[in-house]
Amino acid sequence: MTTEIITLDTPIKRGEQTIETVTLRKPSAGELRGTSLHALGHMDVDALSKVIPRISTPTLTASELTAMDPADFMQMAGAIAGFLTPRAMLAQLASQSE
Repeated sequence: MTTEIITLDTPIKRGEQTIETVTLRKPSAGELRGTSLHALGHMDVDALSKVIPRISTPTLTASELTAMDPADFMQMAGAIAGFLTPRAMLAQLASQSE
């Protein structure tokens, strides 16, 4: 999976615009700069706040992220964790749950 659409529980108001969904795309290695895989894997808020603006459409700002509903932030964190999980591991997890 290279993109994930997140439907926000609490839409973001940006001027007259209301953002109800955010599309995240799988980051490239360069878009992870300034963070660590360990921090991202542990869903560290600071690390995720660096990466999310780089991979979100529409591009979310730092102030929008800090004001975001924690449930929405958690959805985004889960999507990023999925992007960073190797396909072989995802397949193994899927076969174990069958």
